[in-house]
Amino acid sequence: MPHVRTDTEARNNLAAAFSKRFGGISRVFRAPGRVNLIGEHTDYNDGFALPAAIDRYTWVAIGPRSDASLHVFSENLKQAAEIDVHEKNPVAQNRWSDYVQGVAVMLQASGIKLRGANLLIHSDVPSGSGLSSSAALEVSVGKALLAIADREIGLLELAKLCQRAENEFVGARCGIMDQFAACFGRAGHAILLDCRSLQGSALPLPANISMVICNTMVKHEHSGGEYNARRAQCEEGARLLKNWNPAVKALRDVSLNDLEAHRVDLPEVIYRRCRHVIGENARVLDTVKALREENPAAIGNLMAESHRSLRDDFEVSCKELDMMVELAGKAEGTIGARMTGGGFGGCSINLVESAKVETFRGFVSSGYAQATGKTPDIYVSAAGDGASEIL
Repeated sequence: MPHVRTDTEARNNLAAAFSKRFGGISRVFRAPGRVNLIGEHTDYNDGFALPAAIDRYTWVAIGPRSDASLHVFSENLKQAAEIDVHEKNPVAQNRWSDYVQGVAVMLQASGIKLRGANLLIHSDVPSGSGLSSSAALEVSVGKALLAIADREIGLLELAKLCQRAENEFVGARCGIMDQFAACFGRAGHAILLDCRSLQGSALPLPANISMVICNTMVKHEHSGGEYNARRAQCEEGARLLKNWNPAVKALRDVSLNDLEAHRVDLPEVIYRRCRHVIGENARVLDTVKALREENPAAIGNLMAESHRSLRDDFEVSCKELDMMVELAGKAEGTIGARMTGGGFGGCSINLVESAKVETFRGFVSSGYAQATGKTPDIYVSAAGDGASEIL
């Protein structure tokens, strides 16, 4: 995992790299990745989630241009892209720059006139890891483009615009959780997010518990068909259940009792997808209660139930994630473990007694390497702050 840079270090490094590549001075913005403690695939079903911003960021240095184009350079990929902000009917090219262009397109569609700019991007959030590198990129770019255009919008509006960029331009039908966490993260806190009302409540995390993220080194691609297929299956479940309860707008409105009452009326796959989402919503609220009551045993049980449900009912885990979670469950000091993110690879999130973190790291790393032949990235992350300009 990349070195965690301080604000001053990151700003100075990016400003120097920007000056070398483009000339002139720049402003620097950042937005964090996120980890989701529990509440997976609930956001696009109007449900509940419990994300936290992490202390890994995507950084954007930006300066104005005299023309109407965006000249973008990714330090991580060593690749450049040029985007015409006035291009009519732009189409995604299946490149990393689609996320930049998508944000520009949605900002302009909302009535914000953009100006040309040079952008230099560096990310400490690993891509394809389930830590929402795409939302970190979208939100940091959005903040930067707004600043150069001398415009301000609210963080919630920015989160919505960035979600639209991913949904409508890139083509991944993600919910609002990732962009919301990138905008509203708060150091030392998770966020209880109601994805229907879009209200977030900061929840302090215990000081004696650490968030340990284990990267399986198996990358996923959210814009692929499986993620979008899960959303379509959930929407089909809500549509069918609406036949018996017209008040159903999304799976948020269905209880487990209602689901079981109509199990025979649903295709088996649709039933299992619905069972995961409905059960996961309840697990989020129960986890919040357990955190507030400092009940680690309950937290661990809920995280284990969540992973089993994602593995068996929603079918978005993989053998490497299952192995990582299984090893974590055997490690000394583990409170709870589960996969995090959209699935099909990526990371697990583990809540670990802070005093036992190094023991945990050694046990899981050696066990995973022996079982899979892959060396995992394992790192501790504090809950971080949301998007901001670095002065």
